[in-house]
Amino acid sequence: MGRRADLLADRIDEGAAGLAAFAEGLTEEEWRTPMATGSDRRNVGVVVHHVASMYPIEIGVARAVAEGKTVMDVGWEDVAGINAKHAAEHATPTKKETLDLLRKNSREASAAVRKFTDEELDRAAPFSLSYGAPMTAQFVLEDHALRHSWHHRARIEKALKR
Repeated sequence: MGRRADLLADRIDEGAAGLAAFAEGLTEEEWRTPMATGSDRRNVGVVVHHVASMYPIEIGVARAVAEGKTVMDVGWEDVAGINAKHAAEHATPTKKETLDLLRKNSREASAAVRKFTDEELDRAAPFSLSYGAPMTAQFVLEDHALRHSWHHRARIEKALKR
């Protein structure tokens, strides 16, 4: 729709491609290595699968904000619960299935972002993960769908001491 949306989508693509390329080069032992950073005990493969799985949710939340809808039904405790449930349900993802999912979901996410108008990107609504502060759809996209792959890649690199 617009140049800003294209640039955001390109950055989502860049982060996902970087995470995929990095993960592709991991050994099977590294893929199964526990993160052991802070309170996160998921293994590397589960974390990459987590990133891949969250794109539809993250884009849905940004779309809701873009439509002017208040998003106050998910707190950080809920996010921890979603993450724990995901880890239990996907405790041993294969690298191939995970990278396929990462590529598919990130491609769909960037395609969805390209449809946002500047007006939608600028629209703000109360957002629970920002403690009810009215956040723009662009912020929600940048802080979640865009940042997610970069954030977890950095944490994985730290866990693997790379």
